[in-house]
Amino acid sequence: MAHPMSGKAAICGLGMTEMGRVYRSATDLATEAVFLALGDAGLEKSQLDGLLVNAGTTRGVNLGLHRHLGLQELNVLTFMQGFGSTAGQMIQYAAMAVENGMADYIACVFADDPLQEGKRTGDAYASGQRREAMASLNSIYGYAGAIPMYAMGAQRHMDTFGTRQDQLGQIAVSQRQWAGLNEQATKREPMSLEDYHNSPWVVEPFHVLDCCLVSNGGVAVIVTTAERARDLSQPPVYIRGFAQAHNHDTGRSGHDPLLQGPGVKAGPRALAMADAKLEDITQCQIYDCYTYTVLVTLEDYGFCKKGEGGAFVEDGKLGPGGSLPTNTGGGELSSFYMWGMTPVTEAVIQARGQGGARQMPNDLILVTGNGGILNYHSNLILSPQAA
Repeated sequence: MAHPMSGKAAICGLGMTEMGRVYRSATDLATEAVFLALGDAGLEKSQLDGLLVNAGTTRGVNLGLHRHLGLQELNVLTFMQGFGSTAGQMIQYAAMAVENGMADYIACVFADDPLQEGKRTGDAYASGQRREAMASLNSIYGYAGAIPMYAMGAQRHMDTFGTRQDQLGQIAVSQRQWAGLNEQATKREPMSLEDYHNSPWVVEPFHVLDCCLVSNGGVAVIVTTAERARDLSQPPVYIRGFAQAHNHDTGRSGHDPLLQGPGVKAGPRALAMADAKLEDITQCQIYDCYTYTVLVTLEDYGFCKKGEGGAFVEDGKLGPGGSLPTNTGGGELSSFYMWGMTPVTEAVIQARGQGGARQMPNDLILVTGNGGILNYHSNLILSPQAA
C-alpha cells in the first residue's frame, strides 16, 4: 500500500546566491535566495505564504527575515535548528504542511556569513569555538569544535576495521572530479591522491582535504503540492520518501555513536515510504562535512556492511563513471558549504535533469543531512516521477 505522503509534495523552486567569499550579510543573502527561488518557480512574492528559516553557525539570519522579504501575511512561519539535518527537516515539514492545507507555497531558507573580509578562512568559526571551550569539559582534553570529534571517529574506524588513509582520500578525489564538471563549484582544480596526502594535517587522520569548505551564501527551495508544482516553470522534484533519526551518546557501554550514526534507523523508513529498495537508488547526495561522514553514512544505509566502507569506495565508484554517483556537484568538500542545503541543491538540479556534463541517472536520489557529531539526521528521497 502506497504511503499517503509519497509523491504528494514537490520542490518547485530553487534559489542559490553566489557562494564563497561573498561579503554580504546572511540576511541579505537569504533574501536574495528567496527571490531567486520565486523567479525560478515562476511565482509572485504574494503567493508565498510559508517561511521556514535556518541559520548557520554565525546565526546571522533569524525569524525577522519575513520583514526583509516584505511578507506581511504568512500562514506558516518558524525558525528551525537541527544543524546540518535542518534542511531535510524543513522540507519534510513543508511537505506535510502543504499537503494538509496549512499553506500553498513554503520557502525553506538557509544562509550564513562566517567569512569576513581581511580575515583568514581558519578564523571563520574561532569565536564560536572559544565560547564552546569555555563551556565544555571536552575542551580540557583538547576537543574544541567538531573536527577533533569527527577525527576521533575516523581514527576509531581505522583502528577497528583497518580503514586506510587512501580510502578516505579517494572520497575527496572523487568529489573533486565531480566539482571539475560544476561551474558553480568553489574548488575545481584537479586533485590526485598524492595531492591529498601532501595537504597539511588538521587533526590526524584528517588532512585539510578531508574537511569541508567554509562559505558565505544563501539557498532557498520552495515546496508545494505535486498538483500545483506541475503548473509552474520548472520540472517538479517529487518528494517520494523521508525520515529522521536522532542519536545521542549516553556513555553506556556497547554503544559507539562514532561508528554508527542515526542513518541506520532513518534509511529503512524513508525507503519504505518511497516503496523502494536500496538497490533502486540511482545516486546519492550525502552530507559530507568530512570524508569520514560519507564513508560511515554509506555503511549506515547498507550500501556496504559496517566496517567495509573503505574497501567499498576505494575503486572510485562514487566519482564520474562509477557505479554509485555520489555528491555529483562536488559536495561540501569541493563545491560549497551550506550545511544540509548543499546536498539538497544538487539533488534538485539532478532530479530536474539540469546537471549538464555531470548529469546522472536520477530515478531515485537519496539526500542526507547530518548534524552534531553524528547526532541529528534527516533524509529525503527525491525523483522526477511522482510514483
